[in-house]
Amino acid sequence: MCTRLLQQCRTCHRSTENMSGNSLVLPIVLWGRTAPTHCISSLLVMDDFTCIITGCHDGQICIWDMTPDLEISPRAMLFGHTASITCLAKASSCSDKQYIVSASESGEMCLWDVSDGRCIEFTKLACAHTGIQFYQFTLGTQREGRLLCYGHYPEILVLDATSLEVLYSLVSKISPDWISSMSIIRSHRTQEDTVVAVSVTGILKVWIITQEANRMQDLDPLFEEESKPIYCGGCQSISFCTFTQLSLLVVCSKYWRVFDAGDYSLLCSVPSESDQAWTGGDFIAADKVIIWTEDGCSYIYKLPASCLPASEHFRTDVGKTAEGSIPPLVYSIADRTDKQLLICPPVTRFFYGRREPFHKLLVQGDSAGRLSLWSIPDTSPLQPLSTAAELQVSSTTSLQDAFDKLSPLSAGIIDQLSVIPGSDEPIKVTASVYIPSQGRLVCGREDGSIVLVPATQTAIVQLLQGEHMLRRGWPPHRTLRGHRNKVTCLLYPHQVSPRYDQRSLVSGGVDFSVIIWDIFTGEMKHIFCVHGGEITQLLVPPENCSTRVQHCVCSVASDHSVGLLSLRERKCIMLASRHLFPIQVIKWRPCDDYLVVGCSDGSVYVWQMDTGALDRCVMGITAVEILNACDEVVPAAVDALSHPAVNLKQAMTRRSLAALKNMATHKLQTLATNLLAADNADKGNLQKYSNTSLVVQAMKTNLTDPDMHVLFFDVESVIIQLLTEEAQRPNPTVVSPETLQKAQGAADKGGSYLANKIFKQVKETMKETIKEHLLDEDDEEEDELRRREEKSKSLSLLEYNLTMDTAKLFMSCLHAWGLNGPLDEVCLSRLGMLKPHCPISFGLISRGGHMSLMLPTFKESLLRQLAQSTGRKLSLSEIVGKGTYGVSRAVTTQHLLSVISLANTLMGMTNATFVGEHMKKAPVRPPRPGTPETPKKTAAAPQVSSPAVQGQIKQGWSQLAAMHCVMLPDLLGLDKFRPPLLEMLARRWQDRCLEVREAAQALLLAELRRIGQSGRKDTIDLWAPYLPQYVDQVSSPGASTDPAPPAPLLNRFPWKPRPSVQRR
Repeated sequence: MCTRLLQQCRTCHRSTENMSGNSLVLPIVLWGRTAPTHCISSLLVMDDFTCIITGCHDGQICIWDMTPDLEISPRAMLFGHTASITCLAKASSCSDKQYIVSASESGEMCLWDVSDGRCIEFTKLACAHTGIQFYQFTLGTQREGRLLCYGHYPEILVLDATSLEVLYSLVSKISPDWISSMSIIRSHRTQEDTVVAVSVTGILKVWIITQEANRMQDLDPLFEEESKPIYCGGCQSISFCTFTQLSLLVVCSKYWRVFDAGDYSLLCSVPSESDQAWTGGDFIAADKVIIWTEDGCSYIYKLPASCLPASEHFRTDVGKTAEGSIPPLVYSIADRTDKQLLICPPVTRFFYGRREPFHKLLVQGDSAGRLSLWSIPDTSPLQPLSTAAELQVSSTTSLQDAFDKLSPLSAGIIDQLSVIPGSDEPIKVTASVYIPSQGRLVCGREDGSIVLVPATQTAIVQLLQGEHMLRRGWPPHRTLRGHRNKVTCLLYPHQVSPRYDQRSLVSGGVDFSVIIWDIFTGEMKHIFCVHGGEITQLLVPPENCSTRVQHCVCSVASDHSVGLLSLRERKCIMLASRHLFPIQVIKWRPCDDYLVVGCSDGSVYVWQMDTGALDRCVMGITAVEILNACDEVVPAAVDALSHPAVNLKQAMTRRSLAALKNMATHKLQTLATNLLAADNADKGNLQKYSNTSLVVQAMKTNLTDPDMHVLFFDVESVIIQLLTEEAQRPNPTVVSPETLQKAQGAADKGGSYLANKIFKQVKETMKETIKEHLLDEDDEEEDELRRREEKSKSLSLLEYNLTMDTAKLFMSCLHAWGLNGPLDEVCLSRLGMLKPHCPISFGLISRGGHMSLMLPTFKESLLRQLAQSTGRKLSLSEIVGKGTYGVSRAVTTQHLLSVISLANTLMGMTNATFVGEHMKKAPVRPPRPGTPETPKKTAAAPQVSSPAVQGQIKQGWSQLAAMHCVMLPDLLGLDKFRPPLLEMLARRWQDRCLEVREAAQALLLAELRRIGQSGRKDTIDLWAPYLPQYVDQVSSPGASTDPAPPAPLLNRFPWKPRPSVQRR
């Protein structure tokens, strides 16, 4: 199960990484009513006590907001790690930039901005860290940060806290071993700081970090100053007493000990009682320590006088090894009495506030995603110390508790279609796949049914208000029923490779069956029942397999079996079922006709695909080499066959039906264009009609969770498709090949005509060749059947304009509602936008595809913040649209760029409103120039509105763009507005998309005007150290030495924003 989740995480990470290049992509998430699983493995409280960070075993990080009254609410979840989070640490000490660093079991490290969840930097090391501590020092006039990391390796690595580069390491000369715990002792009297660590064998190590060591980069390692056995095997934690700066607390599983920080002599040792296993501890005062156990209980002890430097009995017990003296117990903190059975031990940490408010907090997180806080009092209880007082929990909540308190509840993607009579909970979605070419979302559910629904329509129902709220069962959908129980996986093979039939949908369930569906007719084509366990995965073989395997899908089941199921022959051509352990990875060796299966015990099975025979079973280094060899071979083989002309030649030579069909249907456009010129390869018609403006990705943090859905909007693709449809809109006066070519641009007029002519000739030649040599009567009958079935497609699923629906959903979510009443009315009545039900949970994609998603509970902390600033309690409807631009500067930048560029695009279009008949279906594609036949039925051109109405629509989009570009800070108020980041806008000053470029330029100039002369000077001073020196200080001979008066900053930008949109 962990393998399946890891593969899903990697798939989602790859998809977001592809989106996080230069394109402007905004995620919107529909979480559903069930909170994601969050089995806490590490936690951290920020220095100002405003938020708590938790990492979980599934690889996600959650940010929780905390008030001074210790109320906590989850705000966002960060995605990017593919393994369990092992440790969290702060990575900055200044309050204006709160950075944290996280590490996972696979060696990944990420630097995050806590305010918005942006990934600032990431790296991957060959070793896994179990602990990280932040260390700041002063180097000259600069304050620099370092990260001291330890874990499953025999040294301490010192990393730069900004770049995550390894600078040097602290190495042991004597008995080097893994470090189990570490503490940094800061000296205020000298310039030397001490690093104290305990190895897994119980040897205490001491390193001295001097000013010279801080300047070290890639030099010789720093060796320890002292190595002393203290016989603390299995050390859980080591803590330095910041109150006295003279004591060390070492906690082991069976005892805890206090040492003198000067000579590391033992002051006292306390064994555990009643077989309890200690897991950590810390000083909470000069004379008190808190120790916690594996089962979540904590105890506060008063230290004996021999451990207190202020006492006259200090160090009186040095050298005495008496273990029986247990110090008095002051408080006991038991876990909650109604605790459920936890999967893994809770994580407990103590944090002491060094800024206002000076809380002493004990924080505990468990496997159910629950956080509990205890405020530790400074004074001892009044009752006698013989009976320890019970300390009550100050605050506790879990992700599910926070989700349950929401009103309205968080929506899932098809909740309105999943209502169970007599139940409050909708049917859970357990598997999903999105088909971008059709705009359909396919959802497999817990009851075995599969729902096909238009993605934009169902998202509009969940997010926006409108007349659809009164319609029951909206939007039109189709339900497929065939599985007896939960659907576990879905695959649309045509999306992965065009060699598959675009009608086929494949589903797997817990009932051991794999079903092939016709998504156009809803018919069940075939059921495979070859496995003896639930289907866990469906895969597509690579392109260069044998012809027979190319029409198969690979199914993996929980009974450790792998099958190749032929969609064409409707039978299982191979079943590999002799694996003894769960299957971890499937790889291919097509040139040798091998299917390679890797299992969880490290064994690798090599199967022959055509015969189904087991070729070999290996383990150890040979198994690793075989898996690596598969990775090396597949890309090279694919690249060798990628050229269309080579494919065509090989298909004719080998008389390969599959390759020839593939060429005939999918490579013709590329072939025709390549015959003209290489620079026209990206202007093919097939590229224009591919819909990638919206991608719906199903995600889950744990395999037991239902699917949550993230809608990724690619702003550049939305703009391109809007402009493409505008260019394709038929002109009611003259419809001719010449005018249609002019609409696409005069430059490629002759080229497009010639391309279509060649395209037609190649198509006719290919058709004759296929009929003459390869196709038989069965295939002709199959084509006829396909045409008949495609005519019977349900019109209810197709009667909408996907591009305009996507733009409508996106703009309605992005607009800042409630700030300008007249403009809101224009947006609703004239432009056809819809107002959201409640604040939208947006996301942010940052470096390397790392992503932060706002939880639906973020509105609680938003309401609290706005209530504090306004002095009154606000309703949910009052903050719709206002919260987006108060989250962070990065979020504001992305959203303003998107809304302004899209508004400018729509302003330049004809009839660019989201109401009217043109929303029902996309504009008719123009006939190709040179085609002799004319279609029998042509849809009537949409009615062109009156010039007055067109002017009002354009004025509405112009006002919308102007409000977000210039007026938003004044309307929202500077205390609630996070201004856009100048560096992000400057990076898009020459963006490849003209509309995004113009929006970035207009925003940058508006922001430079807003911050005024002093703000511009501060910006220049901030960035000056990073700019290269292009001008020599020594003037050249003959050059004028009189300095020219500097032009004002705004006059250096000659560009002025234009109201209209240029066509490319």
